[in-house]
Amino acid sequence: MPAIPRRVVTGHDERGVSVFAMDGPVPVVRTAPDGALFCEIWSTDAMPAPIAAAEPDPTLTAVTVPPGPNGTKIRINVFPAGAVSPVHRTQSVDYGIVLDGEVVLVLDDSETALRAGDVVVQRGTSHRWENRSGQPARMAFILVDGCFTGGLLDSLGGDVLGGLLHDPMKGEA
Repeated sequence: MPAIPRRVVTGHDERGVSVFAMDGPVPVVRTAPDGALFCEIWSTDAMPAPIAAAEPDPTLTAVTVPPGPNGTKIRINVFPAGAVSPVHRTQSVDYGIVLDGEVVLVLDDSETALRAGDVVVQRGTSHRWENRSGQPARMAFILVDGCFTGGLLDSLGGDVLGGLLHDPMKGEA
C-alpha cells in the first residue's frame, strides 16, 4: 500500500487566532475500478469559497470526480503499475501535477507521456490515464468547476453532457 498523504488544514480559534485545525493522514481514500487510489484532500462548494473559523471536513461526503457547481477539489491519485482509467470527460478545468513516476495521457487521437514535475491543464477533453510503467505513479489534481461554451457544445454534440463522468467508484464514463 502506498503511503497515504499527510493533510494539514488551518483555521481559527474562537478569538480569531490562526491554528492548525487538522493534521494527519487524509481521512478518505477510495479505490477506483482500475486500482487507482483517490486520496481526497479538500473541496469547496462555492465561488468565492466561504472561509469560516472552523468547518466540517468536506471530504467525508460522497466522492465524485469533478467538483460540485462553483466548487473546487484537490486530491492525490496513485496509479498502480498497469492501471488504465476508463475514457471520461468532465466539465471542469483540472490541473494535474505528476509527483512521482510516469503516466500517459491518452486523448481521442493522440497521447503524451508525463513524468515527475510535468503539469497538465486538462480542459474538458475526452481522455484516459494509463500507467504503462512497472512502478506506481502519483499525481496531484486540482479541479475547478467549469462550463462548456455554446460553441464547444455545438462541436461536441448535444449528448456530450449526458456522458460526463460523475462518480469513479461506480465506473461511470
